[in-house]
Amino acid sequence: MKKIDNWITQFRSKNKLNKDIELLNSDEILNEYSTDASIFKVIPNAVIFPKNKEEIKSVIQFISKNKKKFPQLSITGRAGGTDMTGGSINEGIILSFTKYMNKIKSINKIKSKERNKHKQNSEKYSAVVEPGVYYRDFEKQADHKDLLFPSYPASKSLCAFGGMIANNCAGEKTLQYGKTNKYVRRLKVILADGNEYEFKKLNIDDLNKKLRQKNFEGDIYRKVHRLLEDNHEIIEKARPIVSKNSAGYALWDVYKKDHNTGKEIFDLTQLFVGSQGSLGIWTEAEIELVKKKKYSQLIACHIKNVNTLSEFVNIVLPFNPESLETFGKKTLFLGLHFLPEIAKKIGVPTLKLAWQFKDEALLTLLHGIPKFIVLVLLTDENKKILNNRIEKLHLELKNNKVPHLVLTTEEEAEKYWIMRRESFNLLRKKVKDKKATPFIDDFIVKPEFLPEFMPKLEKILFDHDVHPTFAGHAGSGNFHIIPLMDLKKESEREKIPVVCREVHDLVVKYHGSITAEHNDGLIRTPYLEQMYGKEIIALFEEVKKIFDPLNMFNPGKKVHGNLEYAMKHINPER
Repeated sequence: MKKIDNWITQFRSKNKLNKDIELLNSDEILNEYSTDASIFKVIPNAVIFPKNKEEIKSVIQFISKNKKKFPQLSITGRAGGTDMTGGSINEGIILSFTKYMNKIKSINKIKSKERNKHKQNSEKYSAVVEPGVYYRDFEKQADHKDLLFPSYPASKSLCAFGGMIANNCAGEKTLQYGKTNKYVRRLKVILADGNEYEFKKLNIDDLNKKLRQKNFEGDIYRKVHRLLEDNHEIIEKARPIVSKNSAGYALWDVYKKDHNTGKEIFDLTQLFVGSQGSLGIWTEAEIELVKKKKYSQLIACHIKNVNTLSEFVNIVLPFNPESLETFGKKTLFLGLHFLPEIAKKIGVPTLKLAWQFKDEALLTLLHGIPKFIVLVLLTDENKKILNNRIEKLHLELKNNKVPHLVLTTEEEAEKYWIMRRESFNLLRKKVKDKKATPFIDDFIVKPEFLPEFMPKLEKILFDHDVHPTFAGHAGSGNFHIIPLMDLKKESEREKIPVVCREVHDLVVKYHGSITAEHNDGLIRTPYLEQMYGKEIIALFEEVKKIFDPLNMFNPGKKVHGNLEYAMKHINPER
């Protein structure tokens, strides 16, 4: 503790600003910020609650100047603390944003001169947010304008924008709208030199101006540009062929052609989004929003097996669903078991909600217990057109003998969405003895591979006596596998690296990604070489060195992962 007190004393003595910074290191605070939604526990040195960007600059400048003297110092950003990989915990300083840096600065229409010339007549909207803004608070304001940030994750009632952008999150509407990186227009980021810079799409002329700058920002542009130019073929060859990927740094998305103009652009926001705060600390983001569709209707489908699931996806995709979400029978039974909690969230009496499941019960009696429930959401601006689409899909499902229910009210639909979104929280909080243990929780393979892939995955889990729940995004082949385990037992903990390696080997064999949405953190960073190979890992390490030569930003995430360290920090009491 003396070593820790020494740096805090020196930090406080440097200037008046540092004296006013809210820095806490009581045992209670350190314990609270030692965990997130992952299986890990790492005790930090201190927790700082920054009030503004000047305080963050001061902290970074202090670490930069004193890293050799106090090598344990690092800085890890934290927003809602819902990260399932250990991405928001570390031994250094935790920067917690939700207390003060939680402002929604604006929600406005994008000016016409900023819109793409081919889409002058289409209205576009954006918002400016700080990292501590909870999505639930943002959603209320956006709803008033019928707007939506469409890549929100299942944890939307708990998460905040700091982690959403840091992880390049995605969720139930990603099938139609894509991931977070698609919607980040610009970022203000404090880098290792302690200064704030703005990053956004640059055309070639603007890029050349950056390359000529004789400062830290110019150095970054020159070095990243050179890295991408010199290694173009290697990088493109390593590009994941799936629709979503949060593994490593997105080198393939920085220097590319704009899909609207066809012109080359250079966009470093694509490196920061999904970087888990390992390259710098973002303080402000401008994000693009979409208009919500006026009308929607949900169809709940009962799927017997994984072969049927793959065929089902091919049937439904031509109908352009906004969502195509999946959860397994264990999650369904869990939701039914904790029906009072779901009823409370929806705001209806438990008995009334139970009665709403009468049609589902009848469907199960007629067709048996499903292996998967798949939620198909169709939306449209025109009610008549939507009804027509629903009717055609209903007939197609009927002709293919897919048991299903067309839900007629929002209340009926919401019970399914709550069950899907809350499945992890129910597992984490309600199941006794064994706990939800996310460590192979986010793989993705192309949907056409699922009939081959899923039985092999289930065999790996069965062979190691690991019993998971299934949920995910059927339309993209992205599944969240959450085993229930007793981490107090060493024999259970010892399964984790073995199952990780075997499952990741299988994912790589089918050209997938080991993480589509949840990112790398402590649990998957050690396996990135398994996915990408040594050459790409070397490029990731070079990127880290370019932005963070002293390794002060969230060390051990994205590069230099240590499996032994991760295993030593598994939290048996979670």
